Amino acid sequence: MKEAQGQPARFFLGAERELSIASDFAHFGSDIAQLRKKLRGSGAELHDSFPPYAAWFRRRFGIENDQALELFHQTVSMKSVGNLTDFVRSHMLEPFEVGPRIQALIGHFDDLNRAHQAVLRTRQQVELLTPLVADCQRHNSLVADIESLRACRESLRPYFAGLKLDLIDKRLSTLAEDWERADTHVKKLEAVHEAQGQQVDELKQAINDNGGDRLERLAVEIRKKEQLRDARKAKSSRYGELAAVLGESLAPDAHAFAAQHGKFQGWQEEARSCDADLQNVLTEHNVTFRQGKKEHDRQTAEIDSLKRRRSNIDDQQIQIRAAMCAALGLIVDDMPFAGELIQVRDDERDWEGAAERLLRGFGLALLVPDAHYKAVAEWVDGAHLRGRLVYFHVRTRKAAELPDLHRDSLVRKLAIKPDSPHYDWLEYELARRFDVACCATQEQFRRETRAITLAGQIKDPSGRHEKDDRHRIDDRSRYVLGWSNSAKVAALEAIRRQLETQLGDVASQIGIIERQRKELTSRLDALIRLEEFAAFDELDWASVATEIAQLQDERTRLESASDVLKQLNDNLRALQNTQKETGAELQAAHVRRAKVEQRRSDAQELRQQTATLLQVSSDDDAQVTRLESMRAEALGEHQLTVESCDNREQEVRKWLQDKIDTEQKRLERLAEKIIKAMSSFKEAFKLETAEIDASLDAAFEYEGLLTQLNLDDLPRFVARFKELLNVNTINEIANFNAQLARERETIKERIAHINKSLGEIDYNPGRFIVLESQTSPDADIRDFQQELRACTEGAVTGSDDAQYSEAKFLQVKTIIDRFRGREGLSEQDRRWTAKVTDVRNWFLFAASERWREDGSEHEHYSDSGGKSGGQKEKLAYTILAASLAYQFGLEWGAVRSRSFRFVVIDEAFGRGSDESAHYGLKLFRQLNLQLLIVTPLQKIHIIEPFVSSVGFVHNEGGRASRLRNLSIEEYREQKAAMTPSAALELAP
Repeated sequence: MKEAQGQPARFFLGAERELSIASDFAHFGSDIAQLRKKLRGSGAELHDSFPPYAAWFRRRFGIENDQALELFHQTVSMKSVGNLTDFVRSHMLEPFEVGPRIQALIGHFDDLNRAHQAVLRTRQQVELLTPLVADCQRHNSLVADIESLRACRESLRPYFAGLKLDLIDKRLSTLAEDWERADTHVKKLEAVHEAQGQQVDELKQAINDNGGDRLERLAVEIRKKEQLRDARKAKSSRYGELAAVLGESLAPDAHAFAAQHGKFQGWQEEARSCDADLQNVLTEHNVTFRQGKKEHDRQTAEIDSLKRRRSNIDDQQIQIRAAMCAALGLIVDDMPFAGELIQVRDDERDWEGAAERLLRGFGLALLVPDAHYKAVAEWVDGAHLRGRLVYFHVRTRKAAELPDLHRDSLVRKLAIKPDSPHYDWLEYELARRFDVACCATQEQFRRETRAITLAGQIKDPSGRHEKDDRHRIDDRSRYVLGWSNSAKVAALEAIRRQLETQLGDVASQIGIIERQRKELTSRLDALIRLEEFAAFDELDWASVATEIAQLQDERTRLESASDVLKQLNDNLRALQNTQKETGAELQAAHVRRAKVEQRRSDAQELRQQTATLLQVSSDDDAQVTRLESMRAEALGEHQLTVESCDNREQEVRKWLQDKIDTEQKRLERLAEKIIKAMSSFKEAFKLETAEIDASLDAAFEYEGLLTQLNLDDLPRFVARFKELLNVNTINEIANFNAQLARERETIKERIAHINKSLGEIDYNPGRFIVLESQTSPDADIRDFQQELRACTEGAVTGSDDAQYSEAKFLQVKTIIDRFRGREGLSEQDRRWTAKVTDVRNWFLFAASERWREDGSEHEHYSDSGGKSGGQKEKLAYTILAASLAYQFGLEWGAVRSRSFRFVVIDEAFGRGSDESAHYGLKLFRQLNLQLLIVTPLQKIHIIEPFVSSVGFVHNEGGRASRLRNLSIEEYREQKAAMTPSAALELAP
């Protein structure tokens, strides 16, 4: 045995001598190896498998093929021909060896497929590299365009400087002409003014000669008094305006001015003190308003947050949870606060304030399921929360009994949200933490160990008492328990409305104070400005006006005293007026000439500056042409002046910069696209790009790779692919198809040879059997034949068309894939291959019973169905005889000592008619076959005339069988000597 529970170890033995169990298969102990050694020593040949043993057997008995031996095995139990086609295929036609040809096809196709993969890989590389290289070239073009735009931008200043210089030169030419005209006019006016001055001097001398000295002094004194009067009058007017701000009028004399000045100083001190007081009040109101505004914003945020949900949890805690869930990708509903799942029962609302005060901290605690605990703990530890967070690690609790609760326990007044997955955990924790007696009286409160009152006083077992009244116990704005927040929203909105009223009052007070301060500032400013007036004389312009009037009266009297003097004075005044006009005109001419001179100077200076800028310009005519085009495009229709040059330059510069920025963004997007494409190409083809970077600097390497692929690799791979396709694979397919065609013709020849044997057999008197072959209508076989023909169509001439090669490849691939076995369909494809490549399956076979006289058909048999038992056996014996004759190479009536003629038939003729059994035995005798027939006793009378010896098998009690070999004569003698009843027990 090979293994304790395995199959027995087998070997096959053949020897060209007589063997016996006693002499050859005994006395070897328990070691099979010794038996093997003994048998080999006696000249026997041993084989570990059946095929080599079968080959040894066929060589010894002259059996040409395995099919003949298989037919020998089939005849042992053959009773009838079921499906004639299957019988002919299996027993009368040899299978053709197509496995090596298929493997050769697969091998050639593997070479072709590798070549095809190389072509596809190269084409894929070309398809990926072509747009990539085009983008790289477009990138280089964009870089060049941007550099050109930048060069134009850098050339703008000298370009516009040149334009400006031309305009300045034109302006300088025009200004030179203007200056010449202005200078001539000035010189002309100067001569006239000088002549008029000489005439004035002459008239003054004449007036002096006629008593005009006093008049001259009077004129000088009047002019001085008029200047003093005008100055005092201006100060008096300014003083009156400032006093009016304070509700005061102008002081009429020095005494009133002194009294008013003292009063103003007192008012100034009062104003400063009052302004300081108002500033302090204003500061307090501003602080109050900012704090109130901040509280109002907080209340509004809290209300908005509450309206977006149903819980009463503070918005700050909600924000912390939202940030945590967003960072960890968790669902908010999976992370509830305890307060969202607990509320005071409706019938216990009197205790709501006390419960809120006791459970506030617990209600604001986050409940973290065990599945999220690790992630939450790490996030909380690493994040700055900007607030306080308490959370519980909630593990799944096993069912356990709850602690006994006090009859007045606060827990009994609480409800837990029924559908919460944390119900059991909360129920246990509330019972453990808050089993506090709710005491309606002080007597009970003093008696209990853990207790709470309606007013919110809390007592614990250590004797510690606490009552936190920093907030009202009924302040719903601080409640955190419950899954409905309408009451809290209403409380907060009431607080917000009250706060808005307070803020409105404060804002009104601030406005009043600011108006008071504004008035006070104006008053204080007037008081400060009034300090510049130190004495009343600075304001007393009326006394000076009186003195001027007195002097003018005196001058009038003197002028009216002399007619000559009056005429001279009239002439002098007229001449002086004329000279004054000439002087004014001369002054204006000087101013005009000075302006022209200044403009010339400015233009000269501007020209020097512009010429300096022009020194860095280039004489590139193409650049100038581009700039001219850009200026027209950027500015449109425009008139350029010296003053507008700089602005126009800035406009063109901005236009250029916008264009550069736009192109730069395009360049960046294109660069990103190129880098991404390079990375994708490197990822797809790591071996080819191992030493190439995914960077713009490596663009030339990708371009070189594309050039190499287009000029060398792709044509070479395509040529190799076409060569393998047309020369090897398609030729091999054509040869394979030709072989199948030859095998098809061979089958036809073999059927003809078998029909020759069948023609020697009288199936019925005057009739014989003919095997007919028809083309199989099987769709798989028909499609396979069409696919083979399609693969070789046009293969003689071939084509350079890539589509032709690809189509042929795909046609071949379809067949080869099925030969090899597709993934998931290997067994189905194996059966398909066995069917379509076995040419025997290309035919359907039928038997035609024909008349010898004219060959006309008497009856047609596609199988033996519908026939009687005797007819089935008769057809089976006929077909079997023809098969044996064909496979064993027998001829009717011929005897060859070296031919194999042995046939075993088990339970032969058991159910058939005596006529068909007799027909079969005669048929086998015609072929000179050696028959070993195993049959029951009832058919012995049919077999007896055809046998020469009998093997009698007897099994006494079913325990041990015995075999007796008798000649037919011995059998007949013993049968005749035995009683009839005993003779019936004989079974050959």
